[in-house]
Amino acid sequence: MNTILIVHIVMTIAVYMITKKIYQRFPSPFLTPIFLSTVLIMAILIFRDVPYSQYEPAKNVITYALGPATVALAVPIYKNRKFILKHGLAAGVSLILGSTVAVVISLIMAHLFQITKSVSVSLSVKSATVPIALEIASLNQGDLALAAIFVMVTGMIGAMFGPRLLNITNISDPMARGLAIGTIAHGIGTAQIAREGEIQGAVAGSAMALTGVYLSIFLWVF
Repeated sequence: MNTILIVHIVMTIAVYMITKKIYQRFPSPFLTPIFLSTVLIMAILIFRDVPYSQYEPAKNVITYALGPATVALAVPIYKNRKFILKHGLAAGVSLILGSTVAVVISLIMAHLFQITKSVSVSLSVKSATVPIALEIASLNQGDLALAAIFVMVTGMIGAMFGPRLLNITNISDPMARGLAIGTIAHGIGTAQIAREGEIQGAVAGSAMALTGVYLSIFLWVF
């Protein structure tokens, strides 16, 4: 492991830890760690004139390390499985409706603005987590780069503003909050809503996984 790789990994972790502290002290949507750390890392790379190709190996290492963290989402899901199953029917209907509406709105916007098919397909998968979204986009002749961007932007916006929108609309039920964020904002949103409590995180994690499965089937059929 070369020095530049180590420096970039340490820099990324340090920036995230700093932004996490900032968010704890000043809980603003624009100071959400995932958003602020992304902006700061981009600024550092631009200021130091570091090409993305040089930073990419560090990104790959961190992404690989996130695998166990993603699998760890199964722990709160398993612990709260009875609670989730108890509300399974209502949650399932809400998930299907929410995911379908998100896709339909994307396709309507694409039609109104006369967006090409590859872009509209990439936009329609924005609520699925990145690995699933890329597979769906690939099978439907979508643009993989755009699909990844749309997914990341959707997750970031969901994490930044989703919980506050739920607060404004007086939605306080842990099941509803986790389901809403997990369905629309996938992994990034799940990580954010899980800060509120274990139930929110467990429900969001379940919703994220099931949304990916549902969208795979829905977009394949239609």
